[in-house]
Amino acid sequence: MKTSAFKKHLYRLCSSILLFCLLLYPPGQSCSVQAENEADSSSESANEDLDITAKSAVLIENNSGRILYQKNKDKELVPASITKIMTLLLIFDAINAGKITLEDSVTVSEYASEMGGSQVYLEAGETQTVNDMIKCISIASANDAAVAMAEYIGGSETAFVKLMNEKAEALGMQHTHFKNCNGLDDTIESGHYSSAYDVALMSRALITNYPQISNYSTIWMDEITHTTKKGETKFGLTNTNKLIRTYEGITGLKTGSTSKAKYCLSATAKRNGISLTAVVMAAPDPKIRFTQAASLLDYGFANCTSYEEKADDIPLTDRRLAHGTKATITPRVETSFSYTLTNQENAEMIKRSIQYDKNLTAPIREGDTIGSVVYTLNGEEIGSLPILAAETIEKATLLDYLKNTWERFVFS
Repeated sequence: MKTSAFKKHLYRLCSSILLFCLLLYPPGQSCSVQAENEADSSSESANEDLDITAKSAVLIENNSGRILYQKNKDKELVPASITKIMTLLLIFDAINAGKITLEDSVTVSEYASEMGGSQVYLEAGETQTVNDMIKCISIASANDAAVAMAEYIGGSETAFVKLMNEKAEALGMQHTHFKNCNGLDDTIESGHYSSAYDVALMSRALITNYPQISNYSTIWMDEITHTTKKGETKFGLTNTNKLIRTYEGITGLKTGSTSKAKYCLSATAKRNGISLTAVVMAAPDPKIRFTQAASLLDYGFANCTSYEEKADDIPLTDRRLAHGTKATITPRVETSFSYTLTNQENAEMIKRSIQYDKNLTAPIREGDTIGSVVYTLNGEEIGSLPILAAETIEKATLLDYLKNTWERFVFS
């Protein structure tokens, strides 16, 4: 009897242990749980290495857009005034499209003049050039100037914000939604949010497509002139991004802070052909956002090297051309190829392949694409350059064929 009772107790104990294990690690999930725990451990280790205490951060290389460091990169947070990066991007888009110019005069509405927070105290009816409005937004993070430009481009801030969200979608910003153009009094509850990676995406688009933004974002101090019924007065502008005075190679870009957002920064820098964007969101202290953004940039520059092949060094040869007034056509490449290598990569790993279109046939105009130069790293394409026709070759006529035949007969 005692032996039988012992077996029953042992059986119940084993069953309880088995049940507990099944509850803790359900079938098919034990591996994923382990992988998740390992990933968390790895992330924490990386965070400790760079000592990033901000709630969210990311570092990207602007040439390819590769992520070099991340911490909660997709966490949706209040972006505050780094919202204005998108506002500036759309302003430069409008300039590039010829819709507005830097010399245009922008009239300030009463609504724009009533913006609180960081501002340059524009008065209703006052006018400023687009150039000076960009100064106010880039240097002083002026909410009133941002709204005035939003109304000038979109007709209203609401219409402009729609353009902002459309641009965000086009850039692949999956964790962003804008409710205003300046980040003033924004909350996640109101539907205004972004993530560190999304901020990096729009920062990269701005600094890459419109590098002239650095002419504004790296100014330490400047001024504008208010011209109103009271006369003319000077108003000083001081940059909110302290890194422009202390960090080598800094090219911008934008700060942001509110009680809900804490302290945010998107910092861009370029050294030796390497362009980086570091984003820090929800840092606990205004100084920490600068020191940690600088740490991220330092990490990127220490672990990256630039590779470049100039256009003149690419070995191109004349290609045969069918039905043309010439039998061959001369190719050209107009731009150099550049790529940023990390510590795990080296230039010898990059392979170049010159590929021409098959059956090239006249007529071909100068500048037409006739092939491409494709670059790969470890078998994966990392970029390409178009091969263009360096000359115009018309389609041969019957007279051209007779002339060519005669010349071959006479000079052969």
